[in-house]
Amino acid sequence: MASENISISRMQRFKERGLKYVLAPAALLILYVFFGIFGMNYFSYPTLVNIIDAAFYIGFISMGVTFVIISGGIDLSIGTVMMASTLIGGVAHKHGLPMVPSLLLIILVGTAFGFFNGFIISRLKMPPFIVTLGTMMISMGVGSIVSNVQSATFPIRGQPGGWYKDLFLYLSPNGGMIPTGALLLLLVGVICHLILNNTKLGRYTYAIGSNIEAARLSGVDVQKWQMMVYIIAGVTAGIGGISYAAIYTTVLPAQGQGFELYAIAAAVIGGTSLSGGIGTIWGTLIGVFIMSVLATGLPSMNLQAHWQTFFTGIIVIGAVLLDMYRNKKATEVRIETAADIYKAEMLEKIASMRHELASLRAAGNAAKAAELEREIASTHREMRRTFAAKKAEEKAELAKLRAEERAADHEFSEILKQKDAFSNRK
Repeated sequence: MASENISISRMQRFKERGLKYVLAPAALLILYVFFGIFGMNYFSYPTLVNIIDAAFYIGFISMGVTFVIISGGIDLSIGTVMMASTLIGGVAHKHGLPMVPSLLLIILVGTAFGFFNGFIISRLKMPPFIVTLGTMMISMGVGSIVSNVQSATFPIRGQPGGWYKDLFLYLSPNGGMIPTGALLLLLVGVICHLILNNTKLGRYTYAIGSNIEAARLSGVDVQKWQMMVYIIAGVTAGIGGISYAAIYTTVLPAQGQGFELYAIAAAVIGGTSLSGGIGTIWGTLIGVFIMSVLATGLPSMNLQAHWQTFFTGIIVIGAVLLDMYRNKKATEVRIETAADIYKAEMLEKIASMRHELASLRAAGNAAKAAELEREIASTHREMRRTFAAKKAEEKAELAKLRAEERAADHEFSEILKQKDAFSNRK
């Protein structure tokens, strides 16, 4: 009986919470198969490499944004911070800084912007939306000032320092392509997952996002951990900047506005709740690849790039509606009726009978097992009939009560009208 009850509870948990972990992977698989069937040469290795390439920089900043959104915040600056960091690193390399320090400088600048966001939000209690909107403009301005409104060009393959491109896409001597950046994306994903699920920072991030006041009253240093969340977002912006430079080589000033929207969209599509307290790194990465598949699949069907924005918007709205539905279901109070109690009791009885049936079969008593199996089927049919009848009675009773309420409301409104008419005659 215990095993049957555990099985039932697992099914209930899947219906209530597990479904959200299935929807995003299923959507990714369906999109990939759809474009493979209707697109031109979509099931090919070069297309797969393009899908992975398109996921790099959005993937890195999406992981940082996931931390921020889970904590109940928002980061509108992460895209422009990524590009400003890359511009500054490119200018430093142009003026003689070796490649390794230049790449580290990109991460350092992104971290500094993250610290700035975290300090203003956690210490000065300013709204994250306003702070990160201001940082978006500041980072765009800083990048333009440092680069003197000129593009920054990183070394290409074969030039001194061009080795860093192999971190994200290795080209073999015979022309083969290996998306080595997928390993780096996976590595960063594993690190972020471990931080979010196996460290104090991760636990407090969820706690702050679920209820910041309850976390504070529980002794959590909210200011410290809020700042750490934005610093992580800054670090991922720096890593994303390195990947962007490796893929595109040339970085333009005042670029990056809009990347944050794709990062937020990826997190939301992957199941991160905009109200905070819910989200996973792997769900976010699946959301990134859904958008990457859209970006590569639509051109294979001769549709322009702006269709990606259109469909991404539809997917985001759908994901937010699903999140709202989940939150509503999680918070609503469900009152069990007599029919529900009857069904629960009968299911428990059937589970007990099935446990007994398994014991009889194990003992080799086929005759009693067959008799009990027929009894279980009969009990199941009886439960369905009785439950349906009880539900029908409850529905009729509810309809009767609502009709009486409407009649009482109508009668009350008529009394008010008569009272008003009598007052007017006076």
